[in-house]
Amino acid sequence: MLVGYMRVSSESERQSTDLQRDALIAAGVDARHLFEDHASGAKDDRPGLAKALAFLKPGDVLVVWKLDRLGRSLSHLLTIITSLKEKEVAFKSLTEGMDTTTPSGELLFHMFAALAQYERSLIQERVIAGLEAAKKRGRVGGRPPAITGEKLEAILEALKNGMSKSAACRNFGVKRTTLIETLSRTSDYG
Repeated sequence: MLVGYMRVSSESERQSTDLQRDALIAAGVDARHLFEDHASGAKDDRPGLAKALAFLKPGDVLVVWKLDRLGRSLSHLLTIITSLKEKEVAFKSLTEGMDTTTPSGELLFHMFAALAQYERSLIQERVIAGLEAAKKRGRVGGRPPAITGEKLEAILEALKNGMSKSAACRNFGVKRTTLIETLSRTSDYG
């Protein structure tokens, strides 16, 4: 069975799913098996997509008018298509001609997956290079310390004079996890 999914970016009257609906019906999708959302592709909450994915059974084909109607990004799109494959559901995009029921469509899917992995690797490489460059300039990534300055000095002094961590947390109004994290970053403690 062919199941269709449509999405437009907003609920404004300027955008409608008519174009997508016509294309999906022309491709053989029964109008009763169409699911739609009126939301930005960047949003996680897409009830129409969730219903479509729940409706699909092994042997079905999820059909979209265009790839960008389904996924927020290439990696998100591939995650959805991979989960379909695990459910033994095929995928077809009308505009791009991707059809995982054919050998060439399957090849195209694998090429997309390889590109997504390459994109993730490049991003990871850039993040690591950026952190290294910042480190060389004396900047350290991560959250700024929650306890600093005079308050930190007072807590360290109290702990050195025998106050327990629990008592320090109560007296200085700090959460235990925050204190322990701060102490692990502080070279003066110990």
